[in-house]
Amino acid sequence: MAELKETYACIPSTERGRGILISGDPKSNSILYCNGRSVIIRYLDRPLQVAVYGEHAYQATVARYSPNGEWIASADVSGTVRIWGTHNDFVLKKEFRVLSGRIDDLQWSPDGMRIVACGDGKGKSLVRAFMWDSGTNVGEFDGHSRRVLSCAFKPTRPFRIATCGEDFLMNFYEGPPFKFKLSHREHSNFVNCLRFSPDGSKLISVSSDKKGIIYDAKTGDIIGELSSEDGHQGSIYAVSWSPDSKQVLTVSADKSAKIWDISDDGKGKVKKTLASPGSGGVEDMLVGCLWQNDHLVTVSLGGTISIFSASDLEKSPVSFSGHMKNVNSLAVLRSDPKIILSTSYDGLIVKWIQGIGYSGKLDRKVTSQIKCFAVVEGEIVSCAFDNKIWRVSLLGDQCGDASSVDVGTQPKDLSLALNSPEVTLVSFETGVILLRGTKVLSTINLGFTVTASVISPDGTEAIVGGQDGKLHLYSITGDSLNEEVVLEKHRGAITIIRYSPDVSMFASADVNREAVVWDRASHEVKLKNMLYHTARINCLDWSPDNTMVATGSLDTCVIIYDVSKPASHRITIKGAHLGGVYGLAFTDERNIVSSGEDACVRVWGITPQ
Repeated sequence: MAELKETYACIPSTERGRGILISGDPKSNSILYCNGRSVIIRYLDRPLQVAVYGEHAYQATVARYSPNGEWIASADVSGTVRIWGTHNDFVLKKEFRVLSGRIDDLQWSPDGMRIVACGDGKGKSLVRAFMWDSGTNVGEFDGHSRRVLSCAFKPTRPFRIATCGEDFLMNFYEGPPFKFKLSHREHSNFVNCLRFSPDGSKLISVSSDKKGIIYDAKTGDIIGELSSEDGHQGSIYAVSWSPDSKQVLTVSADKSAKIWDISDDGKGKVKKTLASPGSGGVEDMLVGCLWQNDHLVTVSLGGTISIFSASDLEKSPVSFSGHMKNVNSLAVLRSDPKIILSTSYDGLIVKWIQGIGYSGKLDRKVTSQIKCFAVVEGEIVSCAFDNKIWRVSLLGDQCGDASSVDVGTQPKDLSLALNSPEVTLVSFETGVILLRGTKVLSTINLGFTVTASVISPDGTEAIVGGQDGKLHLYSITGDSLNEEVVLEKHRGAITIIRYSPDVSMFASADVNREAVVWDRASHEVKLKNMLYHTARINCLDWSPDNTMVATGSLDTCVIIYDVSKPASHRITIKGAHLGGVYGLAFTDERNIVSSGEDACVRVWGITPQ
């Protein structure tokens, strides 16, 4: 049996020059955001408890709770809205094709009966309001000529809908059935977000022209604006009201968040400016915000989520981050508590502590992309698409000096001799390269297409896997390789080879979904018929006590085999990562960490059958 112990969630997908709209549920104190095809539910007071909904066929853009907190409506770039329950396995209630292009915002009516969605589309259909159970239209929405970025539903009767977008307009509709009432063109740039106050008295719109305008929620007339004194210096991307409707929170490309006091006559003045915790680079531009109960949540372009306390603004915020892209490799530092390092191909290395979660990003002097990655006592070795092998010393939370060697060809795989870690084996298209530190010992052309390689911990043996599915064993003397034996069992290109910790066995896997455990001394197959995946195997790891092998595959599953039992006595974790599993590492005999295409990292507890 395997049970999910912890999830280290991905961060919201962000885009330069666009705001993102996060939402939440004050009752359960959770927030919703989207990354790729997933909708993430995070609890602000329980950071390790995360739920992920992955049923969208296209990239998800926005998700919102219904007023009673029982349902969630989420939308994607194809113009589809899915309505699903927050309990028992996210049962799907309805699915509607609402627009012909991407949906940028959606909002429930306060009685939970209607939904308004807006975005991009062909022709005039840029906004639609419909009944949540039947999908029938409840009004005509014309008046916009370009993409509509935000829409809002007045939370009290008489109902109103407001929309705004890239044509600099704020349109106001009355209903139901909704029809056009009036339009304002006070903004001189894209209008990014608009929101009604919770008491239903006011409406605010914010724009890339650095202005915020306040309207009467019932009539749609302008009553005031945010003061330019101490105002934002960049585009304002998002706005959120306080629960008492007396203040708003805004976030901007000037890397700051501001809290404004809104007077009854609609004038806004700055009460407090919250600086973004960060180095001040482009990544620290703030693109999303939410005021929920006592929490002020801001999201930066780099995806960092910061939570301020509304009752104590001087308190420094709690920040957590993670990956935005596919997490392609994992390493566990055998410290106490266990530290997990994960990397995504955009060059980010994130440090997690088992039981605590996010513990910071590792700052490297050179942020190149990462393709292969290995960690050994106090040092990170990585290779990327720039033909270089980097060795970076690891000093606590930071990376020290980096040295690199240009191997002159694109590396495919990299393996360290753990007992003498300065020895590295790097494979490329037609052969392997032996390195000592950052010095190339030899470049050996093997005469076949290489797809995977590994070097034994003592540095005396190498196993190289080929496109033809054969495993070539070589003994290493000095800087030369001598072929000892060729093992044939696989029927597809080898993807990964790993020695067991005691080096008595090794395991290999291929694109044809098969894994094999071999005895190192006799070269016999020790465990066969490991054929339970339905797609290529991407990663493989041994448990520290040599008894178990885990494989992770493109079919989203992780399978754990006991070496002493037949392959049919396996433990399968189905749907471990949406889109495929790319990284696996045991932290100890009973826990395994996995990562994948969905940018999440998960810790599973294993109980042998």
